This record gives sequence, C-alpha cells and structure tokens, in this order.
Amino acid sequence: MPVSTATLGSVSFLSQLFNPDVSSLSCFVHHTKLSTLYSKPSLLRKPSSSSLYHLKVSASSASANPKTDNSQQAEAAVTAILDNSVSTDELKPAPAPARRSADWKAARAYLHSGFIYGGRVEGFNGGGLLVRFYSLVGFLPFPQLSPSHSCKEPNKTIHQIAKGLVGSILSVKVIQAEEESRKLIFSEKEAVWTKFSTQINVGDVFEGKVGSVEDYGAFVHLRFPDGLYHLTGLVHVSEVSWDLVQDVRDILTEGDDVRVKVVNIDRGKSRLTLSIKQLEEDPLLETLDKVIPQDGSADSDSLTTSNSSTIEPLPGLDAIFKELLQEDGINDVRISRQGFEKRVVSQDLQLWLSNAPPSDNMFTLLARAGRQVQEIQLATSLDQEGIKKALQRVLERVP
Repeated sequence: MPVSTATLGSVSFLSQLFNPDVSSLSCFVHHTKLSTLYSKPSLLRKPSSSSLYHLKVSASSASANPKTDNSQQAEAAVTAILDNSVSTDELKPAPAPARRSADWKAARAYLHSGFIYGGRVEGFNGGGLLVRFYSLVGFLPFPQLSPSHSCKEPNKTIHQIAKGLVGSILSVKVIQAEEESRKLIFSEKEAVWTKFSTQINVGDVFEGKVGSVEDYGAFVHLRFPDGLYHLTGLVHVSEVSWDLVQDVRDILTEGDDVRVKVVNIDRGKSRLTLSIKQLEEDPLLETLDKVIPQDGSADSDSLTTSNSSTIEPLPGLDAIFKELLQEDGINDVRISRQGFEKRVVSQDLQLWLSNAPPSDNMFTLLARAGRQVQEIQLATSLDQEGIKKALQRVLERVP
C-alpha cells in the first residue's frame, strides 16, 4: 500500500491511504500534559508496520512552547498508543471545542495535501451522503459519487443507492474545508481519479456506458478490467458521429453501451475527452472510394462527370479558386466531377487533401458541403506538402 507524507505545523507524519479505521483513533485521544512526552524522545519509537500514523514531534519546539495546539497533541497521543509507550488510561479526551478545532485543521491538511481519506457513511439526505471525518460530519454531494455505484445498480434511484451505502467506507478527497462556515465537502470522484487516471492514455479504447446527455454532448462512464465503471469522460457533440448531429439525444440515451476512444487527458483538471466517431470509418473515405470512385465508375444518380463550366461551384469555392491561382506553382484549378453523399456531415464548406501525391502535375482536392461533394483538379508543380502550405495560406486570406 502506498505511503504518502504530509506536514501539519511542526508535526510530520506518514499516512497509509485507504485505511481509515486506525486513523480514527486520533479523533478521540488527546493528552492534556504532553511536556513529559516531548522531553522523552525514546517514547516516540519507530511504529510497527500496522501503524497508520507515525509522528515525530520536535522536542525543542515543544519545550519552547508547551501549549502546543491540540492537533499536535492528538497525533502525538496516537503515536504513543501505537508504540505502547503510554497507557490509554493516562489519556484524557480534550474538550469538545478543542477537539473539533483540531479536526478542522486535519481536514485542511487533507485538502492541501490531496490525501485520500476513508470515511464512513453516516447517512444521507436529498442532496448527498453524510460522511464521518473524525469528530466532524461532512457532505458528499451525489454528483461527486463514483459512477461505479449507479452503473452497478442501474435500476435503483440515487436515494436507494445512498441507503445501501450507509455504514460503508468510501475513499474520498476533501475538496472544501471552511471551519467558519462549517463546510466540509468530499468527492469520491477525485479520489477515484487519483487511483485510476494513471491507467489510461490517449488513444486507449474503452467499453463505456452513457450517463447524462446534455445539449453539448454526452458523459460516458469507462469500464475498467475489474468490470467497474470508475471514470467519466465527455463525448462532445462534434465527436458523437460523422453525421450532422442536431440533438445528441437523437443518437444517445442514458444507459446505452458504447465504445469510445480517449482523445485528450487533462490531468490538472481531472477531465477526459472521448470520441465515438473516431472509431468509425470517416465518410470521406466513402466519398473518395465510393461516391467518386477513382476508376471513374459510379451510379448515374450519384455522380456527375463534367467540366467546370457546367458544375456550379459550392458557395465560397470561387474565391478560393482565385486565391489558389495567385500561388506560385499552381497553374490551373477546375472542378472535374461532383457527387452526392448519403449523409450530411457538415453544412459548412470543407476542403480535403487527397492522400495520393500529385501525378503528371495534377493533384486532387475534395470540397464538401451538405451532401454535395466536388472533386477539384489542380494543375501544379508543387509536391503534396507544398500544396498543403499553399492551401493554408489561401484559407487565411479568404474570409
């Protein structure tokens, strides 16, 4: 189990994560007279492997300031118990206000360190779970729950799921700790992100389950090898399908099983960007190979072969043609053929470069808008990279 280090005041301690039961000792043990303990370093021996916390208290600072704060007293007392150096009979609980103050300091330490805490679910209300943090009770909003719960029991309401979690231990992170306003907020999602985000990379493909569907896209829960859904990513509306998507809800519904590709990981903001369409064949390939076959064969109702004088250019192409002819190395631009796709990919004009290099000083571009596809022939002395740069310059000049 990984060991992490944190510092709280003059107290340094090691915390074994995901093991809340022993750590809860510090919520009820406070030594009222620790001056003798501070002056006896031999009492602070190395803990056994089962100890959750090991604190080293600076003897010099303690002797200089015998009124050390209660959080240090609590942690030192825990060490003494774990080392069997001080009998539990000698320890007296601190007054409730001092105890709560020490636990708020501990909460802030968890907030700043990013440590994971194992909190027991004490109950729930209409908005989330009530989670025990030492002598305090914090709040875990339902949106901050790991998706594994709802995916495991999809037929249950969130309140039924919450009822089943009462009494269980959840790994959470403190995301807000404000003693003045008594706001102690937890997130299970953040704790799960810390554990599982290291197991994914851009380009990975996951089986997923659609969660909520919004106007701007759909949130998809990723299934890991253990069979549980630990992380959630966004499939933006532009990454749902190669088709023109007016409403994501027309394509995706909550609970749908989908395959997604990880296209971006923002580890700083704990965000995943996913794509469904990138696992499907780009309809551009259908256009090149089927709608406008390179061998010239096609159904009469899907392809028109003619010279540029009889095919009306798509809106915006005339301006692009004029600018292309201003580029060195491009001698002629004309539309050779046009076809019609079965699907609407975008209403906006799009230009696509052919994968084939120029042949006999001729190069092919493809213009698309709506269902229309027009094949453009360039008479050029440029190579493929030169054409690409020329096209980039042209598109920067054309509004």
